[in-house]
Amino acid sequence: MTTITAEEVKARITAGEKLNIVDVREPYENAEFNIGGTLVPLGNIQSMQLDELEAYKNEELIFYCRSGARSGQACLILETAGFTNVKNLTGGMLNWRETFKV
Repeated sequence: MTTITAEEVKARITAGEKLNIVDVREPYENAEFNIGGTLVPLGNIQSMQLDELEAYKNEELIFYCRSGARSGQACLILETAGFTNVKNLTGGMLNWRETFKV
């Protein structure tokens, strides 16, 4: 599984790059704080409800969660399902908040 740092993602967002970012947390967690992107809870990915993501099967997808654990699981599941360019945001939102003091 490939990882990507908060600094890399932030720099690419700041540069105006269009990123395919996926939050795998629960809706209440996303409502509290998020960095944008699509909300697809890990449970949907585990049950292979991948319709929202299928169009991006061969594109870069950056996954995040609270700490990086759930998004790591999502990456492994999707790699097994044939997704070719999935990345896990190292340390998730905990690291993002610590790095950028938000």
